Amino acid sequence: MLEGLGNVVVKEVKELIRDPKILIGMIIVPLLMFPLMGLAVRTSTQAAVESVKAMSIGVINQDGGTYAKNLTDIFSGSNLIVVNLTATNVEEVAEDVQESNMTAVVVIPEGFSQNITNNKQAKVQVYGVFRASGITETAGPSTVFSIINEFSNLLALNKTQNRAILEPILPSQESIVKGKVVSVSPSVLSTLVLSQYIGYPIGIMVLIVFAMQIAATSVASEKEEKTLETMLTMPVGRFTILLGKLAGSVIVAAVGAIAYLVGVNYYTGSFTVTFQTQSNVDLASVGLAPTLPGYLVLGASLFVALLSALALAIAVSSFAEDVRSAQSIVGYFYVILFVPMIFLMYADISMLPLTVRLVLLAIPYTHPMLAARASFTGDYTTAILGIIYVTTFTIVVLYIAAKIFTTEKILTMRLRLGRKKPKREE
Repeated sequence: MLEGLGNVVVKEVKELIRDPKILIGMIIVPLLMFPLMGLAVRTSTQAAVESVKAMSIGVINQDGGTYAKNLTDIFSGSNLIVVNLTATNVEEVAEDVQESNMTAVVVIPEGFSQNITNNKQAKVQVYGVFRASGITETAGPSTVFSIINEFSNLLALNKTQNRAILEPILPSQESIVKGKVVSVSPSVLSTLVLSQYIGYPIGIMVLIVFAMQIAATSVASEKEEKTLETMLTMPVGRFTILLGKLAGSVIVAAVGAIAYLVGVNYYTGSFTVTFQTQSNVDLASVGLAPTLPGYLVLGASLFVALLSALALAIAVSSFAEDVRSAQSIVGYFYVILFVPMIFLMYADISMLPLTVRLVLLAIPYTHPMLAARASFTGDYTTAILGIIYVTTFTIVVLYIAAKIFTTEKILTMRLRLGRKKPKREE
């Protein structure tokens, strides 16, 4: 019953490997994707290491005693740049600190040295400066916290009196967010932001991929079924046909953008509700929840990006002979979707090398991912500039598509990546 199965399998494999479009999707793309992931992780890690080397912290020394000075000297000896702040409390300098390059602020309260001398537990407040900068966000507060704990352990070993305690110093962690003090540890805030950093790029990439496949199929199916020739002979202008297809694409883009915003709202809400339940902090009150302007910017950025992807898919699918070829050709452009997704999942764009940053900003589909972050942090300048850039890119693609549709090339263009078919003998 299965006689000849091996021959059929060999035949199918040979046919598949002859198609370079399949080889590109199955071999070349993975070979590019995973090294890019490694490069993104390595680049972000190197950025984190460099940021730690030049880390700057502020110190509000309300005590002035011997142990307070010792702690400050240990900070300086640990390659930290120590900035002495003249303030009675952290609220006075919170806004200035937010605008500076400080990663943390340490408040040594009055009576710190006396408590340690009297074998009592002394408290220290550590405030992490939250800027939503990715995986390096907690590097500053964590480093400061570790130094304080090491100093506390050293004191515990040196004090041998019966009344000595195991933890002479009790540090606490809070955060400075947009110039306000928030009673939440930096690690909790960073976990919340990282969940958005990972979820947003993946969702946007998947949405654009599906939209491009739909648009490519629209043109290719008509060429394959020979209905495009009939449509072009009708008393309707070529440009009108293009506008009709683009109008349909606009509807798809609008529906896709709305669906994404609904999904983002649910996705973000699932994290923020859990966060607020555990920390009793309203994220909206500290500016870490998407607002109406944020949703509008994100929706506009995603809409123009989807529209550009749809126009690009329509233009390149004109080179295809059938639906399968169109989907394969569109697949070549997935690399420019994977690249920003991978990098922005692991690193903040502001911390990347200039060359990498320029390459990412040149890719139109980076900008809706940046707009997704802007909707969370409230920094809309980059997102608005991205909308302008992607809109310009879309206009150029639409112009090219219009040129294709207004000539007979729409029927004759072919993109052959495989071997040329042998000529028939006459």
